[in-house]
Amino acid sequence: MNKAKQFLSNYRDAIITWLVIAILVQLGFYLSVDRDIITFVVVIVGILGQAFAALIAWIGLIPIVGPIVAQVLTLPFIWLLNGVGYLVSIVAIKRGYSKEVLNYRVITVILLIGITLGYILGKLI
Repeated sequence: MNKAKQFLSNYRDAIITWLVIAILVQLGFYLSVDRDIITFVVVIVGILGQAFAALIAWIGLIPIVGPIVAQVLTLPFIWLLNGVGYLVSIVAIKRGYSKEVLNYRVITVILLIGITLGYILGKLI
Protein backbone atom coordinates (compact mmCIF):
# COMPACT_ATOMS: atom_id res chain seq x y z
CA MET A 1 0.00 0.00 0.00
CA ASN A 2 2.92 2.33 0.68
CA LYS A 3 4.16 2.02 -2.92
CA ALA A 4 0.71 2.89 -4.25
CA LYS A 5 0.59 6.05 -2.10
CA GLN A 6 4.07 7.02 -3.26
CA PHE A 7 3.11 6.45 -6.92
CA LEU A 8 -0.04 8.55 -6.54
CA SER A 9 1.85 11.35 -4.81
CA ASN A 10 4.65 11.34 -7.42
CA TYR A 11 2.28 11.37 -10.42
CA ARG A 12 -0.67 13.28 -8.93
CA ASP A 13 -0.42 16.15 -11.43
CA ALA A 14 -0.07 13.82 -14.42
CA ILE A 15 -3.03 11.71 -13.31
CA ILE A 16 -5.15 14.83 -12.90
CA THR A 17 -4.00 16.04 -16.33
CA TRP A 18 -4.98 12.75 -17.99
CA LEU A 19 -8.39 12.88 -16.27
CA VAL A 20 -8.88 16.47 -17.51
CA ILE A 21 -7.86 15.38 -21.02
CA ALA A 22 -10.35 12.48 -20.95
CA ILE A 23 -13.15 14.74 -19.70
CA LEU A 24 -12.39 17.42 -22.30
CA VAL A 25 -12.37 14.88 -25.14
CA GLN A 26 -15.66 13.34 -24.03
CA LEU A 27 -17.20 16.78 -23.57
CA GLY A 28 -15.93 17.87 -26.99
CA PHE A 29 -17.45 14.84 -28.70
CA TYR A 30 -20.71 15.28 -26.78
CA LEU A 31 -20.94 18.94 -27.82
CA SER A 32 -19.89 18.12 -31.42
CA VAL A 33 -16.81 20.34 -31.29
CA ASP A 34 -14.49 20.19 -34.31
CA ARG A 35 -11.87 17.46 -33.95
CA ASP A 36 -9.05 19.85 -34.80
CA ILE A 37 -10.00 22.02 -31.84
CA ILE A 38 -10.19 18.98 -29.55
CA THR A 39 -6.76 17.86 -30.75
CA PHE A 40 -5.27 21.30 -30.18
CA VAL A 41 -6.69 21.48 -26.64
CA VAL A 42 -5.42 17.96 -25.82
CA VAL A 43 -1.91 18.82 -27.05
CA ILE A 44 -1.81 22.08 -25.08
CA VAL A 45 -3.17 20.52 -21.87
CA GLY A 46 -0.87 17.50 -22.30
CA ILE A 47 2.23 19.63 -22.76
CA LEU A 48 1.42 22.04 -19.95
CA GLY A 49 0.56 19.20 -17.56
CA GLN A 50 3.52 17.06 -18.66
CA ALA A 51 1.08 14.22 -19.36
CA PHE A 52 3.04 12.78 -22.28
CA ALA A 53 6.29 12.55 -20.32
CA ALA A 54 4.41 10.84 -17.49
CA LEU A 55 2.90 8.37 -19.98
CA ILE A 56 6.38 7.37 -21.17
CA ALA A 57 7.45 7.05 -17.51
CA TRP A 58 4.45 4.81 -16.77
CA ILE A 59 5.26 2.64 -19.77
CA GLY A 60 8.82 2.41 -18.46
CA LEU A 61 7.51 1.02 -15.16
CA ILE A 62 6.30 -2.19 -16.83
CA PRO A 63 8.78 -4.93 -15.91
CA ILE A 64 11.27 -6.15 -18.56
CA VAL A 65 9.55 -4.76 -21.68
CA GLY A 66 8.58 -1.30 -20.40
CA PRO A 67 12.01 0.35 -20.39
CA ILE A 68 12.71 -0.99 -23.88
CA VAL A 69 9.39 0.32 -25.25
CA ALA A 70 10.00 3.70 -23.60
CA GLN A 71 13.46 3.80 -25.17
CA VAL A 72 12.05 3.01 -28.63
CA LEU A 73 9.29 5.62 -28.32
CA THR A 74 11.86 8.30 -27.58
CA LEU A 75 14.12 7.48 -30.53
CA PRO A 76 14.50 10.51 -32.82
CA PHE A 77 14.14 8.25 -35.90
CA ILE A 78 10.59 7.29 -34.85
CA TRP A 79 9.65 10.95 -34.33
CA LEU A 80 11.24 11.93 -37.64
CA LEU A 81 9.51 9.14 -39.58
CA ASN A 82 6.13 9.98 -38.08
CA GLY A 83 6.57 13.73 -38.66
CA VAL A 84 7.53 13.27 -42.30
CA GLY A 85 4.51 10.99 -42.69
CA TYR A 86 2.19 13.72 -41.45
CA LEU A 87 3.73 16.35 -43.73
CA VAL A 88 3.45 14.08 -46.77
CA SER A 89 -0.15 13.30 -45.77
CA ILE A 90 -1.08 16.99 -45.69
CA VAL A 91 0.36 17.61 -49.16
CA ALA A 92 -1.23 14.47 -50.61
CA ILE A 93 -4.68 15.21 -49.16
CA LYS A 94 -4.58 18.73 -50.65
CA ARG A 95 -3.83 17.19 -54.03
CA GLY A 96 -6.76 14.75 -53.77
CA TYR A 97 -5.02 11.52 -52.83
CA SER A 98 -7.05 10.83 -49.69
CA LYS A 99 -7.49 7.05 -50.27
CA GLU A 100 -3.78 6.60 -50.91
CA VAL A 101 -2.98 8.62 -47.78
CA LEU A 102 -5.09 6.26 -45.70
CA ASN A 103 -3.20 3.26 -47.10
CA TYR A 104 0.12 5.05 -46.53
CA ARG A 105 -0.70 5.90 -42.90
CA VAL A 106 -1.72 2.29 -42.20
CA ILE A 107 1.57 1.08 -43.67
CA THR A 108 3.48 3.67 -41.61
CA VAL A 109 1.79 2.59 -38.37
CA ILE A 110 2.54 -1.06 -39.17
CA LEU A 111 6.17 -0.13 -39.88
CA LEU A 112 6.49 1.72 -36.57
CA ILE A 113 4.94 -1.22 -34.70
CA GLY A 114 7.30 -3.59 -36.51
CA ILE A 115 10.33 -1.47 -35.64
CA THR A 116 9.22 -1.35 -32.01
CA LEU A 117 8.61 -5.10 -31.78
CA GLY A 118 11.86 -5.86 -33.59
CA TYR A 119 13.80 -3.62 -31.23
CA ILE A 120 12.18 -5.25 -28.19
CA LEU A 121 12.82 -8.78 -29.44
CA GLY A 122 16.39 -7.86 -30.36
CA LYS A 123 17.03 -6.57 -26.84
CA LEU A 124 15.39 -9.57 -25.17
CA ILE A 125 17.09 -12.27 -27.27
